[in-house]
Amino acid sequence: MQFSFTSEQEEFRSMLRRLLDEKSPPSVVRRLMETEAGFERESWRELNRQLGLTAIHIPEQYGGQGFGFVELGIVLEEMGRALLCAPYFASTVLAATAIMNAGTDAQKRALLPSIAAGDTIATLAFTEPNGRWDATGIEATATAAGVGFRLDGVKSFVVDGHTADLVVVVARVPGSIGNAGLSFFTVTGDALGLARCPLKVLDLTRKLARLEFRSVAAELLGEEGGGASPLAKTLVQAAACLANEMVGGADKLRQSALDYANLRVQFGRRIASFQAIKHKQADMLVDVELARSAAYRAAAAAAEDDSDLPAIASLAKACASDAYLQTAIRTIQIHGGIGFTWDNDTHLWFKRAKSSEVFLGDPAYHRELMMRAWNV
Repeated sequence: MQFSFTSEQEEFRSMLRRLLDEKSPPSVVRRLMETEAGFERESWRELNRQLGLTAIHIPEQYGGQGFGFVELGIVLEEMGRALLCAPYFASTVLAATAIMNAGTDAQKRALLPSIAAGDTIATLAFTEPNGRWDATGIEATATAAGVGFRLDGVKSFVVDGHTADLVVVVARVPGSIGNAGLSFFTVTGDALGLARCPLKVLDLTRKLARLEFRSVAAELLGEEGGGASPLAKTLVQAAACLANEMVGGADKLRQSALDYANLRVQFGRRIASFQAIKHKQADMLVDVELARSAAYRAAAAAAEDDSDLPAIASLAKACASDAYLQTAIRTIQIHGGIGFTWDNDTHLWFKRAKSSEVFLGDPAYHRELMMRAWNV
């Protein structure tokens, strides 16, 4: 496959990188990650007013810009590079995509425009304390109550779940197992009976929360009992998006290691001239470029709704996870002693690399999914 971006896409990337360099320098990242919310709503609204990023892949008839997953991948790659502290992955990648996959036309028209405008911050709650990233781990139940439903159960590792205005929840009919009886529901963030608690996490730039549902009123999203297929599709698309985000972070680290190696002098020579450093830089470049190729292929497959997308997305997620973490480790090693200090910014990307490695499933999990998808 031959792939290249159009001139318009490259210009969009350049403009976005300049904006994020200005809006999300490490000093701002450090300040925001120490807050409970992890972002500022006014800065979030301003970012969306300038570029409309939350609307990028939402169809025009639902208030979006009508682009696809290739453009969304560009946005995520640059956000990963800048380590932007914002609820973008939760609201745009997870929640909006789930609504597009599961909702009826009327529900999309009601829910997506405010998400596209950045006025509503949404998230997807499907993972539970058992830590499984597929439908088999869902134990939360939905019981019919009049014209609506009541949700009971616990969701964990919910991205920006403690600050979201709208929560898209996956639950099952009591007594059902596996993919049977799964449905999507929507719950307001201030719903009666919903308890939200921020989790203590390694990566402070991506906030996670635990949500407890105690007979919480919910509205059905899409078809009752038809949630298995939309959930699987959403998770595959999200894995492709996360791979692109990780590539951006990995490339940022690779470049920072190269810049430092060209600056640091030891024994009268720049350490970039040492053979051991050259080997590390070469390994980092190969890892990042291979991961980039896989991530771009996954974004293109998602845009085309390729039948091989599940395998391609899992391959990209596994490859990007390994590349990001190994690049982070080598970057710290090249920086030497200062690379292990809090004052050095490398640890910010290192922690994102580690959290992203396990988010939506670790490399071993995705390699298993890839093998199953290709019947190997």
